[in-house]
Amino acid sequence: MNNTDNIVIVGGGSAGWMTAATLIKFFPNKTITVLESPDIPTIGVGESTLGQIRNWTNALGIDQDDFLPYTNGSLKLGIKFKDFYKKGEDPFYYPFGDSFFNDSSPLGFNSWYLHKVLNPKTPVQDFARTYIPAMALIESNRYNDNLNGDFDSFRPEKDVAYHFDAVKFAEWLREKYSIPRGVIHKLGTVQKVNLSEEGVSSLTLIDGSIVEADLFIDCTGFRSLLLGDALKEPFNSFEDVLPNNRAWAVQIPYVDKEKELEPYTSCTAIENGWVWNVPLWSRIGTGYVYCDKYVDPDTALEEFKRHLVSENMTIADKNRINDELNYRDLHFKVGMYKRGWVKNVVAIGLSAAFSEPLESNGLFTVHEFLFMLCKTLQRDKITQWDRDVYNNATKGIYENFTEFIALHYALSHRDDTPYWKDISNKSFSKSLVDFIPSHTSTIHGLSQNKMFDQQYYSGTGTPFIATGMNYFPIDEEAVARWELHTRDNYPALNEHFLRTRTPLVEKWKNNAEQSSTLYGYLLNKYYVEQHLKEQNE
Repeated sequence: MNNTDNIVIVGGGSAGWMTAATLIKFFPNKTITVLESPDIPTIGVGESTLGQIRNWTNALGIDQDDFLPYTNGSLKLGIKFKDFYKKGEDPFYYPFGDSFFNDSSPLGFNSWYLHKVLNPKTPVQDFARTYIPAMALIESNRYNDNLNGDFDSFRPEKDVAYHFDAVKFAEWLREKYSIPRGVIHKLGTVQKVNLSEEGVSSLTLIDGSIVEADLFIDCTGFRSLLLGDALKEPFNSFEDVLPNNRAWAVQIPYVDKEKELEPYTSCTAIENGWVWNVPLWSRIGTGYVYCDKYVDPDTALEEFKRHLVSENMTIADKNRINDELNYRDLHFKVGMYKRGWVKNVVAIGLSAAFSEPLESNGLFTVHEFLFMLCKTLQRDKITQWDRDVYNNATKGIYENFTEFIALHYALSHRDDTPYWKDISNKSFSKSLVDFIPSHTSTIHGLSQNKMFDQQYYSGTGTPFIATGMNYFPIDEEAVARWELHTRDNYPALNEHFLRTRTPLVEKWKNNAEQSSTLYGYLLNKYYVEQHLKEQNE
């Protein structure tokens, strides 16, 4: 059994300081040290988060009013997808939050799918508008705290994620949260990892000093200095499922911030991958995720630049996309080490696992793995059983989310380049095939697959992605079969659905139009002084 009284976190950045903040919150009597190298920069592109980060900030007692202005942050209500299904198709959204039913949908979510069968020209975008109140805010580029209940089930305290500067977020966690609570910050670069039967016995720094600990947490990014490099833990690649392995990233200025500061992350599929767009308060972070088996880096950069110019022509001066911008060439590997906890070493963040950036998952695994780590550390002394339970749980978290990301590609019908043709011909795993209900699995008006069941569905993204990419749990044949078995009047049920849902959607739309723009909301709440300073300069 291993003690865990003295914990050393190797590496800073978002993963390192999120780990430090979490451990000092729940284990204030342990000695927590962050060993951060002044010679190794952080990647700093994890600027978009998912709604689950609110579970983490709430658990740590972190108020967004404290860190959001420090990090040039903004608010995120969902994700926009463009050209993933087919090139030129209207974009669709994955909005965050619980759906709102108000007991008006006798068939649950199948009410909308029934409506789609009976009215085939209904756009797939209508699905999210029908059930998620925040869609009205997303599509009008506005924001509302919902203090008056105008948006029914929308709860900002749990349904709103963040866009922020990842480097500044790590700084805030270090200076404003972790160190004031007792975390020790030590600067130093590891020269040698010293091993023993227990795992890592100590670290030798380049200045000759020795660092010892009961438990070492590897937050060294893709280098995985302790787990992968020193302990030689095997890496299980997911390249066969998610082939992208590189990205060009750049920061671009606003020209018309009030229009361009949107309450969502945009993901646009192009020739050999996809482009992210993350609007912070101070600037836009954007990048092109691609696979170098299909395009070389120089050609990918040209594809990226062409996309940026075409996307910004209507709202901004195309000259802002120029060679003076700092384009960064990033490499990454998709997969997970066979075990994330080996002997006295635990890996958190990129040093443990990574799925490609789609669905803003970089920080997701950090806080989800940290919750499992804290649950394990509550037992104080750690046995192999504890490690095995942790490894099994985190493996499940990673694999489930990776399957969700792969779904975006599995449902695509693009075939305009060799990259997309190969994806359309790829055989995906059985678990991913089972992830989506078959048309024959529905009867008596309800889906037999839990992914589309009303109780399971709430707060998950699968139906939004599937519906946005024209995959539905029922079709005309299924409805005919329902009618044979149940004798229900489905056209009448559809009329009931429209009578109850249409006024709700209109209410949300009208209330959104009366709400502040996201720019105006953030300016008045967080950035008045900064704005005045910029005006004076």
